[in-house]
Amino acid sequence: MSDHEVFTSSTTGGLPVAPSMGPALEFAAVGKGPVETGKRFLLIVFLSAPIAVAAAFVAQGLTALIGLITNLAFYGRLSTAFVSPAGHSLGPWVIVVPVLGGIVVGVMARFGSKAIRGHGIPEAMEQVLFNQSRVPPRVTFLKPLSAAISIGTGGPFGAEGPIIATGGALGSLLGQLTKTTPNERKTLLAAGAAAGMAATFGSPVSAVLLAIELLLFEYQARSFIPVAVAATIAAGIRAAFTGSSPIFAMAPLPAPSLSALLGYCVLGAVIGVAAVWITRAIYAIEDGFERLPLHWMWWPAIGGLAVGIVGYFAPLTMGVGYDNIEHILGGSITGTALFTLLAFKFISWSISLGSGTSGGTLAPLFTFGGAIGALIGGTAAQFLPVLGMDAGTAALVGMAAICAGASQALLASVVFAFETTLQPYCLLPLLGGCSLAYLVARLMMTHSIMTEKIARRGLRISTDYSVDMLASVFVRDTASAGAVCLRGDQRVEEVRQWLASHQPGSAHTGFPVLDGERKMIGVITRKDLSGAEIDPSTALATLVSRPPVVISDNATVREAIDLMVTERVGRLPVVNPERPDRVTGIVTRSDLLKIYGKRLRESKRLTRTLRFEGLLPEQRK
Repeated sequence: MSDHEVFTSSTTGGLPVAPSMGPALEFAAVGKGPVETGKRFLLIVFLSAPIAVAAAFVAQGLTALIGLITNLAFYGRLSTAFVSPAGHSLGPWVIVVPVLGGIVVGVMARFGSKAIRGHGIPEAMEQVLFNQSRVPPRVTFLKPLSAAISIGTGGPFGAEGPIIATGGALGSLLGQLTKTTPNERKTLLAAGAAAGMAATFGSPVSAVLLAIELLLFEYQARSFIPVAVAATIAAGIRAAFTGSSPIFAMAPLPAPSLSALLGYCVLGAVIGVAAVWITRAIYAIEDGFERLPLHWMWWPAIGGLAVGIVGYFAPLTMGVGYDNIEHILGGSITGTALFTLLAFKFISWSISLGSGTSGGTLAPLFTFGGAIGALIGGTAAQFLPVLGMDAGTAALVGMAAICAGASQALLASVVFAFETTLQPYCLLPLLGGCSLAYLVARLMMTHSIMTEKIARRGLRISTDYSVDMLASVFVRDTASAGAVCLRGDQRVEEVRQWLASHQPGSAHTGFPVLDGERKMIGVITRKDLSGAEIDPSTALATLVSRPPVVISDNATVREAIDLMVTERVGRLPVVNPERPDRVTGIVTRSDLLKIYGKRLRESKRLTRTLRFEGLLPEQRK
């Protein structure tokens, strides 16, 4: 094989775009943007609307169902009015009601679906991360029903967790029926979950943020726009049913002084410690139930017994307790009564939740955080008036901060407190207090109340977001220049002799093949040429089994990796989008590994430098 028969990409012309490439080439080579911004993206946005409508009506239906069961169980009347069990006249018989509810939930979990047990949000996270967002269809019906029975019979839980889980299940179900990709199903699941939260609290912005921080694990237009659309529709439907007034009404809060802001930040740090203790207590109780010589189906009945006994002495601990939160924020419950509610509610909720029954965590956490904040704020206002702290503001900061610390959803917690109270002067105290609570919680525990359960199953989860280093490097800076090309009319024997000659370029493992007009017809590898059954006189063009797969030189390394995986190739000819008739180089898996290794070494070197200069702490042993 003579030298003039092997030529580099600088003489190559007329590169065709393979029809089979379709969206992949448009994404990587032409640079028109991801295919998700096209028809598929609009489809997901369109599908988010019926999910939002369904989730909104499920929220209204679940609320009515909880009211119906509460009225039947505690008052013996047929009504769907959302009432507290605290006004019952059952006497000691009240202890039996939560036990019966626990038995029913345990039977539903045993013979229906074990997935109905727990908070709701961790289970949704697990489906997103490890099951391609596929929620079993029966969970869509069993989760809200079991939650309604648990809460309606006195369970000290919020309805928001089950509604969020049910909304996510609706999104997943529609995604499975419409044959969407895992990423698209994840978006639909998150849209349903956000719609459920927005329909419960009338807080669409915080619902979107919660979905981003706990379910999507990304911030991209393809995901958060459908979620935002769903949250908006669901919040609008809620407003049509219940009006637009805040769910937790408060008297106007005063503008905070600088010293008061400092006090709210310290309060946030204290709440962060409390969030850690609460999280650890919950899972310690779960561990205790695991050691019981009794089938898990009966654990909710034991939790119900604790609910009933505590509820007999402290009736306000039973049920959802949204009215308790409003009274705490409004200052109607103070002093000893507030401390009693805090202590007994925590005992009832932690034992019941640890038993594996069905119920949410947000409303109880708001109660705990609000009570702690009100107690500390009231004490500071009495004994340290110079700080200028307000008990109502402190209660609101405590409510949001304990959620930020326990769930580690900082932004969602801040915005949620604002949306549910509409207090214009609360944002600065909320941001400071929640940030300190989040900081303390991150320093004291690795996992949140939402992710600890997943981690205990041996699954690894990270909720931190960072820029993909491979998405900031261009193919043109990585590819090997001057791709060695072969002609389609050359014979296998000639190429084999050339490869054996160790001439420049013969060390490559893949080569673009050109036709008589020097247009690329495909790529051939050493493996394609090594088969003993191949006739040495065979022309190379007959060995090309698929159209060429190319990538633009202004595409990123991440796009190149995705294209290699999608098309199942180990190398990509590189083209210039302005001159698509020229092959400027070739990028291989080895090239991509080298650039990744280089960036990884640079990152480690920067980390060592910062630690040497004292800008980063030493790694914990």
